[in-house]
Amino acid sequence: MPAEQGLTELLRNSRRGDSDSEARLMELVYNELRRMASGLLRSEARGHTLQTSALVHEAYLRMGGGQGIDAPNRAYFFSAAARGMRRVLVDHARRKHAQRRDAGERIAFNVEEIQAAIAGPHPADLCDVDEALNRLAKLDPRQAQIVELRFFGGLSSPETAEALGISEATVKRDWVMARAWLKGELE
Repeated sequence: MPAEQGLTELLRNSRRGDSDSEARLMELVYNELRRMASGLLRSEARGHTLQTSALVHEAYLRMGGGQGIDAPNRAYFFSAAARGMRRVLVDHARRKHAQRRDAGERIAFNVEEIQAAIAGPHPADLCDVDEALNRLAKLDPRQAQIVELRFFGGLSSPETAEALGISEATVKRDWVMARAWLKGELE
């Protein structure tokens, strides 16, 4: 992940409207955002039409790209990026669901498919995962944030701990709890 001090300063300058800082910011984080997006798309079902670059660019635009990104620090930036990617993928999945419903196709969920959603998002159940994650956020915002960073952001436990400013042990404990809760919700 990019260095905290340099990224934070670029974020601050970008919020003030400095286009040079915003361009340097994107250069600094682009590869990390592509890695996050690539990890998400690798776990999607075959034939997924969204590409890595498109996911990065759409999430970046939703974060306010081109108009100064409103993120006070690195942790917030990568959390916002994970949330943006989540929204893009969920919106994409919803559009696919709507097209299938319009075509009269019935979408069936079995327990194995839903449990697989805990290990990686699939277009058929991504909307359900999103709704369950929203419910988790009301119960335990930190656990929801950890799921978002790990599941949608593709961050490792140490990266998630660093991004949130908590211990890796806390991340691992909350990750286990959140996955168990989500599994119960999705069954």
